[in-house]
Amino acid sequence: MSSPPTAPPSPPEARPDAEPPGGGTGQGPLLRALAFLRNTWRGLTSMRTALVLLFLLALAALPGALLPQRSLNQQLVDQYVADHPTLAPVLDAVGAFEIFASPWFAAIYLLLMISLIGCVLPRSLEYWRATRAVPVATPRNLSRLPHHAAGTLDESPDAFLERTRTVLRGWRKVEREEPGGMRTVSAERGYLRETGNLIFHLSLIGLLLGFAGGKLYGYDGDVIVLADGSEFCNTSILGYDSFRAGLQVDGTQLNPFCVKADAFEGTWLPNGQPSTFQAQVGYQSAGDLEDGSSTWRPDTISVNHPLRTDGDRVYLTGYGYAPKFTVTWPDGQSRTGVVQWRPVDRSTILSEGATKFERPGVADAEQRRTSQLALTGLFAPTAAMDANGGFVSAYPDLRNPVVQLSVLRGDLGIDDGRGQSIFQVDQRQIDSGALKKVAQTDLAPGDSVRLDDGTTVRLDSVTPWVNLLVGHDPGQIWVLVFSVVMVGGLALSLSVKRRRFWVRVRPSPDGTGSIVQVGGLARSDRAGYGEEFERLGDELLRRKREEDG
Repeated sequence: MSSPPTAPPSPPEARPDAEPPGGGTGQGPLLRALAFLRNTWRGLTSMRTALVLLFLLALAALPGALLPQRSLNQQLVDQYVADHPTLAPVLDAVGAFEIFASPWFAAIYLLLMISLIGCVLPRSLEYWRATRAVPVATPRNLSRLPHHAAGTLDESPDAFLERTRTVLRGWRKVEREEPGGMRTVSAERGYLRETGNLIFHLSLIGLLLGFAGGKLYGYDGDVIVLADGSEFCNTSILGYDSFRAGLQVDGTQLNPFCVKADAFEGTWLPNGQPSTFQAQVGYQSAGDLEDGSSTWRPDTISVNHPLRTDGDRVYLTGYGYAPKFTVTWPDGQSRTGVVQWRPVDRSTILSEGATKFERPGVADAEQRRTSQLALTGLFAPTAAMDANGGFVSAYPDLRNPVVQLSVLRGDLGIDDGRGQSIFQVDQRQIDSGALKKVAQTDLAPGDSVRLDDGTTVRLDSVTPWVNLLVGHDPGQIWVLVFSVVMVGGLALSLSVKRRRFWVRVRPSPDGTGSIVQVGGLARSDRAGYGEEFERLGDELLRRKREEDG
């Protein structure tokens, strides 16, 4: 018999006492904003988001390994821009030549830090609570587990449980009593798997913090030192040719030390490729400087073998040559200048530069300004001519050093307050006619040229120079420590398996023995647990295992 039809319920809006959908009084703008922030936070701190951000960080760092970086070598960046005039401006606009200082790389880095901290710290607290909890109760039906066994023994439940405690030595276990005289043992092992997992993620956070600390409180700078006993002291940023400071470094509290470059030694392959190059140096640490010691500690700086002192590292990153000129004016006064020239071809160390002089003893400012000299051109450590008759260097060693010299006289523009490169003259002075070429010739060491006013220019010798990179990174040791701990945590997580084992025992109906059920479950990966479960089960049930062969 069917029930009489009923009228459909009136819609909520038609009932005065109806509540809005979802119950309550509805969500206002504040509640919706809080819900949005809560959902955003949950999404950001999920492990999936952390893995995506870690992949993006690795992907974003890839151009830093493939493209030259300004912080490492500005010359290579300039060369790349010259070789790729169409692509280079696009890459420069997105910060491809300074990847690790770009805002978008920092954004990925910061989001990854927040994601890892928000994901790992709550997980660590949950794991701490789990380690203090007792193993879970024995399932009601052990036969439904992936691994299970049962049997009847001729020993009492008390004797069986005593033997079980011995067999499961090293497992975290708890014994419980159930209705009907049954007794159970819940055992668990492999907690170190999650420990290793958390150590890995916490070490990753420490690794990122170490990198961040190095960027905040570290610095590095380049300085060119002549390899003739010239010295460099790390007491002020004014001694550097270029200096890059961390965000919390103002350059006033550098670790004091001094380095003296005594000699440069290099070996090259027949094609000119460097085989080895090193600098023989002496150094004085901060303690030596405080004690006023005049003794220099000898050391050798080579590729991948920096000088380490007082938390700083001094690397040898390049080399070149500095021609030594002597200019003698008609009145007999002379000046000697030795300035590093910049390599334009690193395979042969063909170099360019400008050694500048002012005439001494000139009181008139106008005459002094218009009588300045600049010795510019190209220097080849092993001079040769190419097929087109051009001046080139055939080898990077000093086998046939020659300077293709141009002598410019006039106003160098060094008195107008604008900075100038030490490697070239101001082209605007040449274009305006304030600086004119008065001689051009090739000079080998010992050769000289006489100018129209009786001034002579002589190339005395050629001195090698070395480029030293001084780096201070207080986070480096922590990066190393956390890297080692992270690898250890990963190894621990991969090698330890999480598993559970349960035992249920009750007296046999005749009271002369025990009925036993055992079950097992792998918490993470089943590989290898079947064999271990069989071994434990056979030992508890007193079964004889068949041996191979």
